[in-house]
Amino acid sequence: MWHFAHPGYFLLLILIPLLWWWEGKKRRPGLRFSDTTLLPGTGSWERFLQKVPLGFYSLALLTGVIALARPQKGRQFEEVETRGIDIMLCLDISGSMQAADFLPENRLTVAKEMAKEFVSRRRGDRIGLVVFSATSLTHCPLTLDHGLLQEIIDRLDFGMLEDGTAIGLCIASAVARLRDSRAKEKVIILLTDGVNNTGDIDPLTAAQTAAALGIKIHTIGVGSKGPVPFPVDDPIFGRRYVQVEVDVNTETLQKIAAITGGRFFLATDPAALRRVYEEIDRLEPSTFKVRRWTLYQERAGLPLALTLGFSLAGVGAGAVILRRVL
Repeated sequence: MWHFAHPGYFLLLILIPLLWWWEGKKRRPGLRFSDTTLLPGTGSWERFLQKVPLGFYSLALLTGVIALARPQKGRQFEEVETRGIDIMLCLDISGSMQAADFLPENRLTVAKEMAKEFVSRRRGDRIGLVVFSATSLTHCPLTLDHGLLQEIIDRLDFGMLEDGTAIGLCIASAVARLRDSRAKEKVIILLTDGVNNTGDIDPLTAAQTAAALGIKIHTIGVGSKGPVPFPVDDPIFGRRYVQVEVDVNTETLQKIAAITGGRFFLATDPAALRRVYEEIDRLEPSTFKVRRWTLYQERAGLPLALTLGFSLAGVGAGAVILRRVL
């Protein structure tokens, strides 16, 4: 970002047209001749050369004024003082998230996009990510680097963990990350499309542990009810879609949310999932303070050097090129 410390000096640029006007008004000494046919004519080239010194002086004045105005190049810095919320996103990456009822994308692809949008709106909050299927994995600890977290979310895919749905393990992993947090508000956002069918920790027991630590859990059941199109890779006919029943245990998700003071949401299409994240965004307002400042570096060196160069060029043009006789 460029900036002039003293822009008022640009008023001096009016001296340039005044200089040309004064030069044009000067009376030139001359000799009177009764016949000028024997004198060499003054062509356009000679008239141009007469203006060369004045042109250099004008450029010297221009760059000198720029130097006086003190051009500066600044870099802007920003400091965020957060009083916000610590949030752990828990995202189901099990095989059932391949269901294509969110056409033209599958459930995981849409869930990732909505999660990234949510993260982008939560300035001042520390956000982390736990992914789960048959096991759970803390894929990103709590961080203020939301750009990095969005990149991590974007790289999520199927097959990263053994298939299954371990909701209890996922909640326990998120609670472990939030347990020592000093934030005033601690929230888990759990998104899944299945039924807890593996893991050593019961989801309701994990929810009770979260409630005891003051951690709120918002649960999102994702997917439409009834048979849904599911991709099958056939060795002969390639990928095709078959209708498969994928149940969402809404009762358990409702209990998890109720135990911790959170809310349960059901998202049956991409638009509904976006509305869910927007609602959670309103339920959990973020508080933060931003301080901005700019550090400037002086850039008057080049204009000063050009001023000196143009001035010397003007003197040289007057003394050598035109060979003036005073």
